[in-house]
Amino acid sequence: MKILVLNCGSSSVKYKLFNMDTHEVLAQGGVEKLGLPGSFLKFTQPDGTKVILEKELPEHNAAIEFILSVLTDDQYGCIKSFNEIDAVGHRVVHGGEAFSSSVEITSEVIGKMVECIDLAPLHNPPNLKGIRAMSALIPGIRQVGVFDTAFHQTMPDYAYMYGLPYSLYKKYGIRRYGFHGTSHRYVSKRACEILGVPYEEQKIITAHVGNGGSIAAVKNGKSVDTSMGLTPVEGLLMGTRCGDVDAGALTFIMDKEKLDAKGLSDLINKQSGVQGLSGISSDMREIEAAVAEGDKRAIMALNIYNYRIKKYIGAYAAAMGGCDILVWTGGVGENQWATRRVVCENMEFMGMKIDVQKNDGMRGEEMVISTPDSKVTIIVVPTDEEYMIASDTMDILGK
Repeated sequence: MKILVLNCGSSSVKYKLFNMDTHEVLAQGGVEKLGLPGSFLKFTQPDGTKVILEKELPEHNAAIEFILSVLTDDQYGCIKSFNEIDAVGHRVVHGGEAFSSSVEITSEVIGKMVECIDLAPLHNPPNLKGIRAMSALIPGIRQVGVFDTAFHQTMPDYAYMYGLPYSLYKKYGIRRYGFHGTSHRYVSKRACEILGVPYEEQKIITAHVGNGGSIAAVKNGKSVDTSMGLTPVEGLLMGTRCGDVDAGALTFIMDKEKLDAKGLSDLINKQSGVQGLSGISSDMREIEAAVAEGDKRAIMALNIYNYRIKKYIGAYAAAMGGCDILVWTGGVGENQWATRRVVCENMEFMGMKIDVQKNDGMRGEEMVISTPDSKVTIIVVPTDEEYMIASDTMDILGK
């Protein structure tokens, strides 16, 4: 069974084509600068070489049609015709309360996704464009929506409700939803597979940290809390997002800086976080380089970044009554060993001991990095959201 996975953003379309019978990635790449001058398709060939094909791609239909043409191309392709694609799995950012699991796309599902646009105005519209483009290009193709928020729909009300008037929840759905759910679900399950322990009997904290980041508490196979909220702004310090901040500070800033809602959204989403604090970059590699040179603001930004992660890990251990496994994933979690070490140091009081020799210098591998006598197993698991989407698609359509 060949499944195409699409992740459609406002100015990009990422894709992976899987042969699920052999668990092989047949093709992967993405369109960048969609709708902008100089748009291009970049992909990796089976031998590892990267190819860039420039083409003016004004919208999602054109981008996906170009991707399909390359997949069937005599020189670069891996399939002979579109008909070899059995199904398409789509990453959908926000499913609100309507979706607690992945679902086959129907007109009713599309209607509910449209209703969620207010909750994710930047993300859900391009996700929908991808679904409609595939329906137009390959009529009758079966499609599945895999929602970032679905895994966290098992959170209890005391974890997802804000202390705001209940009427706002009933009118607008104002509550905590959480994101990165597909990643948290994949790495928590995969960690248990690696360790040979039953998923439904573990207290797991998953740290998906990178330019965007969130922590999740997974108890007995279900998400019981996560650090992101109504939007991806809440929680950890991120590349350009502020994370947790006093709402009163925001109204104060709006008044002083004469900001409207759009201006405030731009401030907390695009001008804050590591970039806003350091004045250097949102890229943690550049922050680490500045720290090595003694830059005081970079040191402060990295300390805040690491501290927020440590604080959430401690909070979720308390919420679950302990922790059996801590999983690191995401761009920073998989590669930035210094952050893993700093966060896990001085956590012996909760049974967490990191093996510095195993951890330091280790990047992008599945590896246990705790000491043999650590009561909490600390493990790095590179995430694979695309495979999770393909797997869900196969499971749903195989029923």
